[in-house]
Amino acid sequence: MAKTWRIEFKHKLHNMRRGAGFAALASTLALAACATTGTASASSDGSDDDAPRFAAMTPEDGPFASTYARYPGRPTALVGATIFDGAGGMIESGTVLFRDGEVVAVGGSDLSTEGYDVIDATGKFVTPGIIDIHSHLGDYPTPSVDAHNDGNEATSPTTPEVWAEHSVWPQDPGFSRAMANGGITSLQILPGSANLMGGRTVTLKNVPSRTVQGMKFPGAPYGFKMACGENPKRVYGGRGRAPSTRMGNFAYNRQTWLDAIDYANNENADRDLAKETLVGVLEGDILVHNHCYRADEMALVMDMAKEMGYRVTAFHHAVEAYKIGDLLRENEVCSAIWADWYGFKMEAYDGILENAALLQQAGACVVIHSDSEADIQRLNQEAAKAQAAGQRMGIELSDADVIGWITLNAAKAMGIDEMTGSLEPGKMADVVLWNGDPLSVYSRPERVWIDGALMYNAMDRSRRPVSDFELGQPGEGDVK
Repeated sequence: MAKTWRIEFKHKLHNMRRGAGFAALASTLALAACATTGTASASSDGSDDDAPRFAAMTPEDGPFASTYARYPGRPTALVGATIFDGAGGMIESGTVLFRDGEVVAVGGSDLSTEGYDVIDATGKFVTPGIIDIHSHLGDYPTPSVDAHNDGNEATSPTTPEVWAEHSVWPQDPGFSRAMANGGITSLQILPGSANLMGGRTVTLKNVPSRTVQGMKFPGAPYGFKMACGENPKRVYGGRGRAPSTRMGNFAYNRQTWLDAIDYANNENADRDLAKETLVGVLEGDILVHNHCYRADEMALVMDMAKEMGYRVTAFHHAVEAYKIGDLLRENEVCSAIWADWYGFKMEAYDGILENAALLQQAGACVVIHSDSEADIQRLNQEAAKAQAAGQRMGIELSDADVIGWITLNAAKAMGIDEMTGSLEPGKMADVVLWNGDPLSVYSRPERVWIDGALMYNAMDRSRRPVSDFELGQPGEGDVK
């Protein structure tokens, strides 16, 4: 059957609930006497064994499965603090209880603290652990030398076969600095943006470990890094090959998706690591994180996603997202953005400081990200800058909502919001105690817990993590 028919079927499929659609629809499409799209074909005997042959591997069942185990902790009560729960709530003179790695209760001063180690947090602030949705720590670690330059497999315009975790160096000193200075408890590591399809991302718990598997966030879905615009066309156009234009970018992407669909339909196909990842995206098991700056290009990417049957979870950088806040809201796509980076290349020229505020006003999902080993240490300040820019133009943004930009919203876009991102009973006890208002430039983390284990204490030098690589070197364990 002509490919136009196959694309038509994809249009009908793309609104199916994520993770449910392709296998359930296989037999229906087979009855239409046409090749299925985005999944393996149904069995010829009509049985129910029509699940995809190339299902995406999760961090628990793949060849590089998570071995993360929480560090030991104590039952802890933080009493008297101002609490931002990450979900838009604020409690003054509140109490947070956690034990056995989980939040037990969040409430007022009437909560019983019997059986807990009580910490007087009067005059201080408590938030969920800060989450960075866009980091290259470990893949572009410090010292920043060529030998550590492992974030871009810039040898082909599409490299879905590579996994960011296979470049992560757990000893990167940036991990401990991100915790001590920024309260970072979880972060997503992405490949770079030289390629249209850069490969799989990995979500990590920010804990010391000898292996990346020991840092892998249990239960977190894989992400898939894509990039549009100037970077791919500059890298490959500069080598005199395709793609060298934006239209070339889209053509290359579309053909790659069509090839992946053919692969999923071919029962005799040899195993292909690149196409396994792409089928995982089409199945909805792997979340798309797309580097994109211009509003018109983001709109085109959303149309391409509908054509091919996948969904964009978040546009990263997205300096022109404010122009299409309604489209992003309607398509349930988050914008992971900076507070004030703009103008450093042509596609970043039309960025404005009010980007986050205008997106929030439009009802769209806002996430503040770093893309920097320095900014990851002060995402709280970046969020405050974006808040201030909105307030100057008359958009009121509550502190509680702004804290959500670096906690729960990031967790939602990473597919881990059922486990972390807010202070709610049953969630992981990823908690930061700040010595002042976290949206103040004068405040910093005083203590950081990950899964209820005290991983950093500014008042106790023995609770200041230091990378093994740094031991004995100048600047060891530097805390700014």
